[in-house]
Amino acid sequence: MLILDIEASGTNYEQHSIVSIGALDLRNPENRFYGECRIWEGASIMDGALEVNGFTEEEITDPHKQTEGELIQKFLDWAETLEDRTFGGQNVSFDRDYVRAACERAGLNYTFAYRTVDSHSLAWMHHIMHGLNPPIDTEHKRSALNLDAVLNYCGIPEEPQPHNALTGALSHAEVINRLLYGRKLLPEFERYDIPWR
Repeated sequence: MLILDIEASGTNYEQHSIVSIGALDLRNPENRFYGECRIWEGASIMDGALEVNGFTEEEITDPHKQTEGELIQKFLDWAETLEDRTFGGQNVSFDRDYVRAACERAGLNYTFAYRTVDSHSLAWMHHIMHGLNPPIDTEHKRSALNLDAVLNYCGIPEEPQPHNALTGALSHAEVINRLLYGRKLLPEFERYDIPWR
């Protein structure tokens, strides 16, 4: 499984740009990818997006940084070597759609599957299988299993702020491994015990 996290200039892959990509191979978690880029010419910057990912407008428009197209090509080259390129992560359809849009903008062939493995769904299922009720956001009447809630459920503190694509990918990998296999994966999380063991 290819664990993926994208940081972007907003939430709409048609209007906003990738600003960084973090990824790792779940089968070989030392095999990691991280890269940053400037936004594509004409991309919008959504209010509040930079507060989430910690980049400044100057950083994401820096003409000395690689383009989104150059970054996505490097990511494709890295991913090509993996045995299982199924995307995994928290709400990973967001990340998948950004990769697809970046490939289209750069004229590159998008070769990944539509199907993904979502840590939210795994955490929901894990709750049910252990006789627990998944938490509900009562105001919005929907699941409250965001990444921080899934991390906490798996015995890990909340993701550091601002978000970083590689830190996000590491967090996704650790919770997916704990939920699927009931064991720790990464040295970064070794000190945190699994609550249900």
